[in-house]
Amino acid sequence: EHALAWKCLQSPLVEKVFVAPGNAGTAIEEGVENVDIGVMDFAALKNFAETNDIGLTIVGPEAPLVDGIVDLFESAGLKIFGPRKGAAQLE
Repeated sequence: EHALAWKCLQSPLVEKVFVAPGNAGTAIEEGVENVDIGVMDFAALKNFAETNDIGLTIVGPEAPLVDGIVDLFESAGLKIFGPRKGAAQLE
């Protein structure tokens, strides 16, 4: 997740990157803010994305993909990068 956050920050379109839950590496990266939400707490992640007007969510770990986080975000009209549940299970 640290590498993803770092690379996203290189885009001139990105002002800030939020990482949930984050780690020691992302904590010291300028422009990155760790968010104390577990990767499997889909309701809290969705609420955070809606409340903070997140332009794009990128999913790092495999478990939330397999459990359908992309499907949930898409059904709420939120932009998210990653395979839907059915495709993630094929991995």
